[in-house]
Amino acid sequence: MNDYSQFVLANISKLPEAGTITCSSPSNIALVKYWGKRPIQLPENPSISFTLEACKTTTSLQYKKRNEPGEDFDFELLFEGKPKPDFKPKIKSFFTRIEEYLPVLKQYTFVIETSNTFPHSSGIASSASGMSALAFCLMQLERKINPEITDEECIVKTSFLARLGSGSACRSLEGPITVWGTHHEIPKSNDAYAIQFPYEVHQNFKNYQDTILLIDKGEKQVSSTVGHDLMHGHPFANKRFEQASINLTKLKEILISGDLNAFIEVVESEALTLHAMMMTSLPYFILMKPNTLTVINKIWEYRKKTGSKLCFTLDAGANVHLLYPDSEKNEVLSFITSELVAYCQNGQYICDKIGLGAKIL
Repeated sequence: MNDYSQFVLANISKLPEAGTITCSSPSNIALVKYWGKRPIQLPENPSISFTLEACKTTTSLQYKKRNEPGEDFDFELLFEGKPKPDFKPKIKSFFTRIEEYLPVLKQYTFVIETSNTFPHSSGIASSASGMSALAFCLMQLERKINPEITDEECIVKTSFLARLGSGSACRSLEGPITVWGTHHEIPKSNDAYAIQFPYEVHQNFKNYQDTILLIDKGEKQVSSTVGHDLMHGHPFANKRFEQASINLTKLKEILISGDLNAFIEVVESEALTLHAMMMTSLPYFILMKPNTLTVINKIWEYRKKTGSKLCFTLDAGANVHLLYPDSEKNEVLSFITSELVAYCQNGQYICDKIGLGAKIL
């Protein structure tokens, strides 16, 4: 059994009566994908991601001390100003998982108000930004109860808690690049929480751009949770976990050396492997849409013709993340508007870039 006793809030003397905490936390895009987990919310393989800047969730947590601790959690949830009952079970299960580490939850009534800068369930990791923002708010409450906690302890525990809500959420709290999952070449990397990539990153990756083409904004027909579960007993699972580890080793060297051609190869291969796992599980499923494939082919043609360093990655959805150096921004945006926007739902895309993680507002 894992021992996470260092994350238990033990020093509970005086509880604050009432207040409001507001935080924002971004989404992130994995370069080496995590697909497959073991209980509870621990990754089968390490992953590494770019933290985004514009695609984020802002959450405000209103807390009021109850006269007596309740039998159950007491919270209201508003998403973009309206009650969102279908989010409540996910929050309740999150509270249940983190209660042993934050044993004051049943002593408060909470009103959680949350909003995204991007469409929910659009294949941009909204659970990553949403759960990390909520965990960050809860940790600011913990800091009021236990002011002794250091900034570093606070961010580590936030990542640990966020993971219990959504695996990839643990990678959203810091930036620009974070690693989650134990890897022999990344000091201090572990399965319980994410850490910042501990090496100096080459100039080529500073201010790296991510433009997200919204190919299909509908709900996915298979949720990520179900997809992860289908890795149990998957015929290629062990080889995949091994491959992810090897790719992370490669990517570590690439991020240090600035080799953009090698970056393209690893990142695109990882994206296609993720979807290959979905197509070869039982039941099998395909989250890409015809326009996803058209866009990928257009990117390959464009790269061949221009020598551009533009590449793509995909999350568990149909949308395409276009990753490219800051120096190519104007050319790539002109390629998007002339060639790719026709394949986006309602012509929509989001211009983002790598960012620095969660903030108290």
